[in-house]
Amino acid sequence: MLDRSPISIDGETPQPAKPVSGYEVVDFAQVTPVRCPCGWARRAFAETTDFPGTIHVTEISADSQLHYHRQLTETYFILECDPGAQLQLNDELIELRPGMCIMIRPGTRHRAIGKLKVLIMVLPKFDPADEWFD
Repeated sequence: MLDRSPISIDGETPQPAKPVSGYEVVDFAQVTPVRCPCGWARRAFAETTDFPGTIHVTEISADSQLHYHRQLTETYFILECDPGAQLQLNDELIELRPGMCIMIRPGTRHRAIGKLKVLIMVLPKFDPADEWFD
């Protein structure tokens, strides 16, 4: 029988390698929502070191707050929205409908008006310290 215990080099015991997989699966129904300026967000891949961003499913309430990010770029894909839902981008209002995608650069003030559900890709990874309010 072969001895498969780690070999010590310079007095340090090497750590076993973690299994490598070509993919990760997130069931958003199992992700605990957190409060955000827009409503409630379920955030995935924050701890995934080899993925450069985070993916959120966010349920936006009618009372979302105008805010911006100094470092983050957000891309909103509209999954569902009530009739008349809008996205405020600086001083402009964009009428929304399911299937639309909006990329929001750093420094752009934004908020949703109406109720909607969006898939948001955030690059680099979401950082709650990068939420700014006027």
